Amino acid sequence: DTNTEEERTTFNCSDLWGLGSGHTIEQWDSAGMYGYPDHGRSLDGRLQVSHRKGLPHVIYCRLWRWPDLHSHHELRAIDSCQYAFNLKKDEVCVNPYHYQRVETPVLPPVLVPRNTEILTELPPLDDFTNSIPENTNFPAGIDPPNNYIPDTPPPGYMSEDGETSDQQMNQSTESGSPAEMSPSTLSPVSHSLDLQPVTYSEPAFWCSIAYYELNQRVGETFHASQPSLTVDGFTDPSNSERFCLGLLSNVNRNATVEMTRRHIGRGVRLYYIGGEVFAECLSDSAIFVQSPNCNQRYGWHPATVCKIPPGCNLKIFNNQEFAALLAQSVNQGFEAVYQLTRMCTIRMSFVKGWGAEYRRQTVTSTPCWIELHLNGPLQWLDKVLTQMGSPSVRCSSMS
Repeated sequence: DTNTEEERTTFNCSDLWGLGSGHTIEQWDSAGMYGYPDHGRSLDGRLQVSHRKGLPHVIYCRLWRWPDLHSHHELRAIDSCQYAFNLKKDEVCVNPYHYQRVETPVLPPVLVPRNTEILTELPPLDDFTNSIPENTNFPAGIDPPNNYIPDTPPPGYMSEDGETSDQQMNQSTESGSPAEMSPSTLSPVSHSLDLQPVTYSEPAFWCSIAYYELNQRVGETFHASQPSLTVDGFTDPSNSERFCLGLLSNVNRNATVEMTRRHIGRGVRLYYIGGEVFAECLSDSAIFVQSPNCNQRYGWHPATVCKIPPGCNLKIFNNQEFAALLAQSVNQGFEAVYQLTRMCTIRMSFVKGWGAEYRRQTVTSTPCWIELHLNGPLQWLDKVLTQMGSPSVRCSSMS
């Protein structure tokens, strides 16, 4: 239906870019959509429409197909496209029908035995809460095996918020050999049990974020309902897509914390897309992330602190990886499943890092940091633990 398509196009343009419903083509031209390349593109490789910049293929996909599109992480090119964004060529295909929306995979239910008898002992996760991570450099360009790395802009491109892409990542690893946490090392079920399926369900708020200054909690918890949000140093009081730390007061704040807060700037953007969580550094200063789920994927120690330079992004959680580990941990008993709660907590500091190469050796020594709790995996763990009942090791006044 031509009229319906025209009406849809007009609505999208008006809604997304502030263009009026009348004379739409002329307004597109004046906005730079159909102008010469030097008008349509900025020097950093992004496209500017109505004073807003973004990656070209994201803008076209948002305009013609998905008005709620937030980031290039949500798109995957079709196999036949010769100039797809992920190929990092000098020219980029902007045909919106050459891209597909990344869909959230359906996680299979976890089969939980009614009888929680432990079949074999599972080696406990390393307790790194009181340890000091050592710092080493992770070689750039090395990908973990069998892992999908999110597309990064080609040379000459920048992220949608104007930060240059950089492949360098630094990590701080704890002393000793990396912990072997592969699900394949877990023992299989040796006999049949009465199994009950426990399904995963998406919560209304996919994560909760608490802000700390040194070892003191500051302000209220932010509950994230949007798939994309930023944690920044500014002062917007009522935006569901922004957690603004500049609003928060603390009578015990010292000069070091105050100076660090001034350098948070645009902070970090968090995406929850297709069952995966990404962190992108928008600040002019690096951010530092401790994510056990991410560390397992790369074969790092669970205590690794990864430095994300400005303009870089990192996948910090994957639901499918967590589901596989949960399914196999159930066979090891209550304690093994309960240990997975650590994987659902991610710590992230701004400007100042921590570890053996830093003067600050624990996250509570950093001036400004946040703690993310992933509500979906935590609620799933709660349902599994409730089904499993009590742990096998009894607790008494004599224990």
